[in-house]
Amino acid sequence: MASILTNNSAMNALKTMRSVNSQMQENQDRISTGLKVSSGKDNAAYFSISKTMGGDSGMFKSIDEGLTLTQNSVKTARVGAENVEDLTRQFSERVAFAQSDAVDRAEVQKELDELAARVQTTIDQSTFNGNDLVSGAASTQTVITGISRAGGSFGTTSITFSSVNLQAIQSTLANINVNTTGSLSAALDTVEGALNDAIDAATSLGVAEKSIETQKDFLKNLTDTLDSGIGSMVDADMEEEAARSQSLQVQQQLATQSLSMANQQPQSLLSLFG
Repeated sequence: MASILTNNSAMNALKTMRSVNSQMQENQDRISTGLKVSSGKDNAAYFSISKTMGGDSGMFKSIDEGLTLTQNSVKTARVGAENVEDLTRQFSERVAFAQSDAVDRAEVQKELDELAARVQTTIDQSTFNGNDLVSGAASTQTVITGISRAGGSFGTTSITFSSVNLQAIQSTLANINVNTTGSLSAALDTVEGALNDAIDAATSLGVAEKSIETQKDFLKNLTDTLDSGIGSMVDADMEEEAARSQSLQVQQQLATQSLSMANQQPQSLLSLFG
C-alpha cells in the first residue's frame, strides 16, 4: 500500500545511511588515533587488560631506569676494587722484595707508602652520584628488580648483594712498615690476606654487576613483549581500515542515492489524481 504519510522505503534507506555514517565515524576515529580500542565502550575486556599491562610496562621501564643508576654505582665500585687489587698486588711484591737483607728497606717503604696513598685515592674516587659501596662496614644492598602479579596478588621482586670494605684493606697496608724490627714474613702474610680480600671484593662486585645487567636485559625484552601484546589488542590495522574506508564511502554514496529514490516515490502518487 502506498502512503503519503508513511514512507517505509525512505525509513529503511535512512536507517542504512545512519548505520553507514556511524561506521564511517568509527573508521575515521581508528585512522586518526591508530587505535581500535580507545575506550571501555569499544571492548571492555581488552581495554581493562591493556591498561593493566600498560601500567606494568611503565613500572618496568621506571625500575629499569633505577637499575641503571645502581648498575653504574656497582660498576664504579667494581672498577675501584679491581684497581685496589692491582695496587695491593704491587704492594705484596714490594714487601716480598724487602725480605732480602741486601735491600734498602727505607726506599722500599717509600714505595709502599705511595702505593697505600694510591689505594686511598682509589677508594675516595670509587663512588657514583654519592653512592659509596667500597668504604665502611660491608652491608646488604637490596635492589628492586621488577613487579609480580603471581597468584593474583601484586608484589615486587628484588636481588641482594653486599657492599665491600676496601678501607679495611687500605688500613692494613698503612700499618705495614718494613723498616721496623720483626718478622718480614709475617708482614708478607698480612699483605697476602689483604690481597685475597681485594680479590674477593672485586669478584663479588663483578657478580652483582652481572646480575643487574642480566636483569636489565630481561626487563628490556619483557617490556617489548608487553608493549607488543598491548598493540595486538588495541592497535588498529591501518591497511584494513584504509580498505574499509573506501568500502564505506561507496556504501554511503549508494545509501544517499537510495534515500533520494525513496523520497521521490510519494511524488508518483500525484499522477493518480491527474
